Amino acid sequence: MTDQSVTMDGNTAVAHIAYRVNEVCAIYPITPSSTMAELADAWSDQGLRNIWGSVPVVQEMQAEGGAAGCVHGSLQTGALTTTFTASQGLMLMIPNMFKIAGELTSTVFHVAARALAAGASSIFGDHQDIMAVRTTGFAILGAGTVQEGHDLALIAQASTLAARVPFIHFTDGFRTSHEYNGLHLLPDETIRAMIDDKLVLAHRKRGLSPENPFIRGTWHNPDTYFQSRESVNPFYERVPDIVQSAMDRFASLTGRQYQLFRYEGAPDAERVVVCMGSGAEVVRESAKWLCQKGQKVGVLQVRLFRPFSAKHFLEALPKSVKSIAVLDRTKEPGAPMEPLHADVVGVLAEGVGEGTFPQMPRVIGGRYGLSSKDFNPAMARAVFDELAKPSPKNRFTVGILDDVGQTSLTYDENFDIEPEGTVRCLFYGLGADGTVGANKNSVKILSGKPGWFAQAYFDYDSHKSGGQTASHVRFGKSPINAPYLIRHADFIACHKFDFLFRRDVLGAANDGISFLLNSPYSAEEVWDHLPRNVQDQIVSKKLRFFVIDASDVALKLGLGPRVNTILQTCFFHLSNVLPPDEAITEIK
Repeated sequence: MTDQSVTMDGNTAVAHIAYRVNEVCAIYPITPSSTMAELADAWSDQGLRNIWGSVPVVQEMQAEGGAAGCVHGSLQTGALTTTFTASQGLMLMIPNMFKIAGELTSTVFHVAARALAAGASSIFGDHQDIMAVRTTGFAILGAGTVQEGHDLALIAQASTLAARVPFIHFTDGFRTSHEYNGLHLLPDETIRAMIDDKLVLAHRKRGLSPENPFIRGTWHNPDTYFQSRESVNPFYERVPDIVQSAMDRFASLTGRQYQLFRYEGAPDAERVVVCMGSGAEVVRESAKWLCQKGQKVGVLQVRLFRPFSAKHFLEALPKSVKSIAVLDRTKEPGAPMEPLHADVVGVLAEGVGEGTFPQMPRVIGGRYGLSSKDFNPAMARAVFDELAKPSPKNRFTVGILDDVGQTSLTYDENFDIEPEGTVRCLFYGLGADGTVGANKNSVKILSGKPGWFAQAYFDYDSHKSGGQTASHVRFGKSPINAPYLIRHADFIACHKFDFLFRRDVLGAANDGISFLLNSPYSAEEVWDHLPRNVQDQIVSKKLRFFVIDASDVALKLGLGPRVNTILQTCFFHLSNVLPPDEAITEIK
């Protein structure tokens, strides 16, 4: 069973699994999870079959509450059922989630984690929605990369069938759900091998039917409710070992080994950062760099957040640790600490008290990345540096300037650890002008070449169509683990002339790079129409400056406002990534 190397975004990677291991998908699309629901709907219309040879039923409801009700009802018939959601949509599912978990029903909800509406609403990603449902009884399994999202979707499905505990499987909204990266696509034979038909049959037999009468969903009085509520404990106690067993089984089939808690860094680390989701990738790369400089640091990534296994956590944590920073991508106003921070403190205190961990390290907590606020290696290094201080700041923030509460850590904005050989490109475009689509194609072209790797992330404006977009594209000869925005670019293209007056297009430009501008003015005229700060940057950074009136070319060719193919051709010509003739053939 050989995996196929492909390039896709996180949502597609997750939906590829979810569709194949379910019979019913109840949907109501919500950003940033919409792609998963839309793909399932399209595949069902096309007659694509799941691993049992049937075409899943995809039913769109009137709202997320209806989708959750549909899932609950479908599960009660014994059908394998899933849904896809985020943020306020997940909030509308909470009543049904308590029932599904309380009735010990196997299912996986796939979530592109997103901020909740508080003082303001946001379509962008963090862990506020995940943390808001941690009391429902759903197990929570989080992925940090596109590949992990793909793989853990299958591990979650195998685990829920074995445990009878429902699962939330989440990726970071936009940062992972919309990131394009290479992955090893699981063939149906591997997916099939991970799903135990005996467990599927057991799930079916628990379905309600006239032939199988059973009382479920009753009411309890005080004389029985408490005892009944406690009766689920053995099921949850078994979940961590069940998930790890599924991960081990997955490793035997694919060679990719996962752990509930992944530690990486110095074996005798004294400073450790604990986090989950894509932020763990940023901290991991920063820890590697610091270890190479002789520092004793490490990172512990939490994959299984609920149930939180104290045993597995303490086994993964170096016994040498003296100080820990726990990073939460959420905000819980009024709480003494954020949820993951509280879990770590509680587990450590209990471990020290019971003698399963040698000493109680200093534990501080901080918040990062709310609403997709960028979290990069400079910020991760600031957290490690804070841990080295005699009195590190607790309940800190990183990535913002908090001039009100004075919670923020300072960091070196010029700090850069990306390896040489990784080419970093920035493309500024207008929503619906084709820039994003062109860059998705470029990544697929580049990653399709033997020995090449590529990544693309699209920094959208919340206006979507008609709003500003910034495409962050990386490529090179080594795997790219950089879930953060490009701050030091080797190529910049601006597809809308007016953007020069609205944003610092050239702020990230390295010295001597190529700058491509879609300009209504010719090479002879354009200089006098540039803003003064752009002129200064071109001169001081010694940029190679190219212009083309792509809008006029597109209009004459009948392409309307879509300048993407024209400017994509210019990019390949100027970047010398591929021979021009080969690049044009690939684009066609």
